[in-house]
Amino acid sequence: MATPSGSGPAPRDQDAALPPLRLADFSLSSMVAGFICVLVGFTSSIVIVFQAAQASGAGPAETASWIWALGIGCGLTSIGLSLRYRQPIVTAWSTPGAALIAAGAMGATLPQATGAFLAVGALVFLCGITKGFERAISRIPLPMASAMLAGVLLRFGLDVFVAMQTRQALVLGMCVAYLVGRRAWPRYAVLGALLVGLGVAGAQGLLHWGDVRIAVAVPVFTMPEFSWDVMVGVALPLFIVTMASQNVPGVATLRAAGYNAPISPLISCCGAATTVLAPFGGFSVNLAAITAAICMGPDAHEDRNKRYTAAICAGGVYLLAGVFGATLVSLLAAFPRELVIAIAGIALINTIGSGLATAMRDETQREPAMITFLITASGVTLGGIGSAFWGLVGGVLTLLVLRARRA
Repeated sequence: MATPSGSGPAPRDQDAALPPLRLADFSLSSMVAGFICVLVGFTSSIVIVFQAAQASGAGPAETASWIWALGIGCGLTSIGLSLRYRQPIVTAWSTPGAALIAAGAMGATLPQATGAFLAVGALVFLCGITKGFERAISRIPLPMASAMLAGVLLRFGLDVFVAMQTRQALVLGMCVAYLVGRRAWPRYAVLGALLVGLGVAGAQGLLHWGDVRIAVAVPVFTMPEFSWDVMVGVALPLFIVTMASQNVPGVATLRAAGYNAPISPLISCCGAATTVLAPFGGFSVNLAAITAAICMGPDAHEDRNKRYTAAICAGGVYLLAGVFGATLVSLLAAFPRELVIAIAGIALINTIGSGLATAMRDETQREPAMITFLITASGVTLGGIGSAFWGLVGGVLTLLVLRARRA
């Protein structure tokens, strides 16, 4: 694939021998880019993972294990794939997937949720080894997949303003900080909102630092159970969201930056990592998009053939974050509930907007997408199956009826 204009020499041929890794390839800018990549990822989504673990019935030990599994999974895959292809390949967990779990796993036991994660990993791995990723995802119209995503996340955006009723100064200050940040430093707007929230909460005596403990995370194994209702209501929507809203943008980001790593092995690796780590809480390891772009730009390294070092640095930070997952859990527990709710909703504002924009873009599929969005956002549960699945069903039926009418 040709490189974008002005981006430097074309990437190396994958069949050519790769040069040995050299410390001289690393630079201060690549280390900073790797750190910022993980920092932005954690501050924008870790609270949503925390909520997903609670919704799945995980206790403090299991929640710490979730953070451990996700950190280890993202760290090892980012380092391994970047070394293998000498390209900045960053993985992450699915933030929309975590939100889907938080909204749809209520009523499921932790073993049943674990079984769903295991199934998702197997499906992703299968898509990779069979080279069926593009074929599988093309079966679901993008507007409907985006509408389902926006419907799942809508509750988190609305909860920001619900939380403002009880902690007005706290949440309002965070919203103002986010807006100012979007104007002055867009990349760190969510981090700025979090820092302001911590400052206001500290001034009001709402932070319980006495509960914070420095501890290394210990992986907790959960024996998976397989429930048909949870498979249909959680596993299938999680698989669709992971592939449509994470892996597809991840591939697009990689290609747009001019890198040509083969896609099927990347998807297979993510699926295998999810499958192995699912019993410990690793619900999704997938290609990163927004955070990966931080490691692919000229700010990461002036030589585009050495920007893979930024992804390796990001992987190292992921590993550290995973090892000290128990500390992160106790730190989040010290925050007031309204702060956690507000930062989760603020972090998802752009994702919700992008989902709605994509869903409404195609006029011929606008009504099916809207039906999908409304059913999903309603939170309706039928036959023990969550609203995300029924939203897709409603959207597909609407599309079929409209197409038959036009015919």
